[in-house]
Amino acid sequence: MSNDILKKPQNEMKFSYGGQAVIEGVLMRGAKISAIAARDPYGQIIVHEQPLNKTVYQGRIAKIPFVRGLVGLWDAIGLGTRALMWSADVAMGEDEDVDFNGPVGWATVAFSLAIGFAFFFFVPTLGAAFIGEQIGLVEGSEVVGVDATLVNLIEGLIQLTLLVAYIWLIGRSNEVKRLFGYHGAEHKTINAYEAGDELTPETVIKYPIEHPRCGTAFLLTVFLVSVVVFSLLGRPPLPFLILSRFLLIPVIAGIAYEFIRFTAKHIENPIIRLIITPNLALQHLTTREPDLDMCEVAITSFKRVLLAEGLISEDEAAIPTILRPQDTPFAEEARKLREDREAKEAAEQQQPEPTTGD
Repeated sequence: MSNDILKKPQNEMKFSYGGQAVIEGVLMRGAKISAIAARDPYGQIIVHEQPLNKTVYQGRIAKIPFVRGLVGLWDAIGLGTRALMWSADVAMGEDEDVDFNGPVGWATVAFSLAIGFAFFFFVPTLGAAFIGEQIGLVEGSEVVGVDATLVNLIEGLIQLTLLVAYIWLIGRSNEVKRLFGYHGAEHKTINAYEAGDELTPETVIKYPIEHPRCGTAFLLTVFLVSVVVFSLLGRPPLPFLILSRFLLIPVIAGIAYEFIRFTAKHIENPIIRLIITPNLALQHLTTREPDLDMCEVAITSFKRVLLAEGLISEDEAAIPTILRPQDTPFAEEARKLREDREAKEAAEQQQPEPTTGD
């Protein structure tokens, strides 16, 4: 692993830029807008720019320690989920005019949150309670002290195991491998910018695929923080136990966000470097080495953000016009749908006009 990411950024701004991979593209977020760049089946880069809510992203809540972690949580779940919807339409060659604040977007976010909570919180809570009973740590309706800490540790280990297993399983598909490639391109682009280097695919691709502020690192930090926070509460009766897991999500997210922020700010400290080693290692589950075309998409998205910040000119942020068709499952499926649609239209045109009697 290169030491470039373990040095204080030369191009560091007051705002820490970041993003995430989407279907055949990359979402980048700044202080004012988010920009998504994705390739359609013909190889053209399509860009969607979304102004960010000033109250949420630039208001007082974004400056209050621990509370601002809620912005990060919304960014990862809300904006990211709806960006995935938009990019999927682009990758399939469908109409990409998606209302990010419409009922479909909100419904998708709500459904994702419900599934995520059930799988990564409800199941581990029940699993830890069952294991605790089997090994004699849980006796009665409430557990306190060392036994409660051990059961909470078991719960956290179940959460981490489910997370790693889920990422590993979905990462075996070709579509997700490409998604992880774009994740690597996003990291490389941010690393190149923070190093003060030029943003070209040939330069960006040389940078590491790890980044200290990665969302994958955030998830591992959430796991560690949750063990500590939940241990302070003991193990109340099951209904209150499940309710506490739901209500404490913002608290845990806030603490985890501040930890990630602190370690990124003090990245040159040897102790901090040691602490974040597991976070950087876990990122290899969700990143792959990208190709030059993936880096071009990530750079395009990031430059649109920099343009909105007034840091580069319109010419520097110009969207590439050269078509670079990709041999992907999405492109193949889009071609099949287009051929079927054209065949159907041709058949309809060949049908004779209906005749009417005298």
